[in-house]
Amino acid sequence: MTAFAQHFAYEFRTGVRSATLMFMNYLFPLGLYLMLGFIMPELNEPFREVIIPAMITVSVMAATLLGIPDQLVNAREKGIFRSYKINGVPAISIVSIPALATVLHLCVVAILITVSAPILFDATSPTNLLGLVLVFAATGCACSGLGVLIGVVAPDTRATVLLSQAFFLPSMLIGGVMIPYNTLPDGAKMVSRLLPATHAMNAFNGLAMDVGADFSPWGSVLVLVTGGILAFALSLYLFSWDRHNTTRRAHPLLALLALVPYVTSFVLK
Repeated sequence: MTAFAQHFAYEFRTGVRSATLMFMNYLFPLGLYLMLGFIMPELNEPFREVIIPAMITVSVMAATLLGIPDQLVNAREKGIFRSYKINGVPAISIVSIPALATVLHLCVVAILITVSAPILFDATSPTNLLGLVLVFAATGCACSGLGVLIGVVAPDTRATVLLSQAFFLPSMLIGGVMIPYNTLPDGAKMVSRLLPATHAMNAFNGLAMDVGADFSPWGSVLVLVTGGILAFALSLYLFSWDRHNTTRRAHPLLALLALVPYVTSFVLK
């Protein structure tokens, strides 16, 4: 436990000292929050009702889907994981600690957004703070698990960009962040059910903002938590200590099983 705590403390400090991680954890999410906060309410007045959950969701996606995979792949390519193995650091620590450190940084970002949005943009405040915390935790679990899984299966940093953007860009467009779920065409609704952002926004709206969920908000929470746990489990199973390893426990396509909870969400009403 002491070794885990020391490793976690090191990763958390790295998130502040590293210019790249500082940008992904704080500057990019908060910069996007300010930009969209000033622009979107002028184009779409009802956006004020969902600024807080939307920007928290975007911040979580940016830090986890765009930040974590590159961090893991770079460490593997530089041989850092190999040195960890020699020194007895377990794979579960390597998989879980970057995610925990990133989510802790995101707690600060979420608090800043929740406190400042009503003042800066006349945004609607959450009606249920406990619900806000619960959905934030579920969203952090789902997105950080997916980010770690991308970092584990991606062969290089170029692949991490492609895989991360495959989730991030559709989430911005049809994940309920910019465009409400109930205004999407039926085909887009089906695709959006495969995205953590859709379930995060649905759960935030139903459990924290009291603006009405489009389908079961508790079902969305269950999907997010289940998806996150499954992604972490697959990450641990598919983990590779060294980029020179020629054998894996299973084919990287096994990572697609992480989408199973999202596929089953089609039955949510």
